[in-house]
Amino acid sequence: MQLWSLAMPVIRFVREGRDVECYPGENLREVALREGIELYGLKGKLGNCGGCGQCITCFVDVEGADPLAMTPCTAVEEQKLRRRPSSWRLACQALVQRSLVVLTRPQVGLPDREAIMARALGMPLPSGPLAWPEPELQADPEEGEEAGEGEVDSTTRDEAGGG
Repeated sequence: MQLWSLAMPVIRFVREGRDVECYPGENLREVALREGIELYGLKGKLGNCGGCGQCITCFVDVEGADPLAMTPCTAVEEQKLRRRPSSWRLACQALVQRSLVVLTRPQVGLPDREAIMARALGMPLPSGPLAWPEPELQADPEEGEEAGEGEVDSTTRDEAGGG
């Protein structure tokens, strides 16, 4: 049996101490929420916009990220994050393309933040390849059709003979 692999990006959520796989192009906010990762403080829990980029409460810090790890900043982010650090993104606006390290709620204190971030960035991210079996080849479609036709014909004959 041959195997093929699909590279899945891995998001390392530093504050939560978790590595999570996602599909390339998946929305960072949706991945975090699906995985039970808390993106919001109290204000964000009460008044988040549901992923439109209007409330700006789903801040994340992607310090040291490969520029190709996520889609470029959207116009909404450019406007809403002008006075924020350049490594901050809105999770609702970012699509994950490659593995990266994320600090959720960067505006909230994290004791020894620099050391924790350095350690998280220094540890290699899992490559994330998943091996899937190659789809098995099915029988010749013409053979399948003939068998199906035979079954229909015999049923029809049985019904005709019994009536």
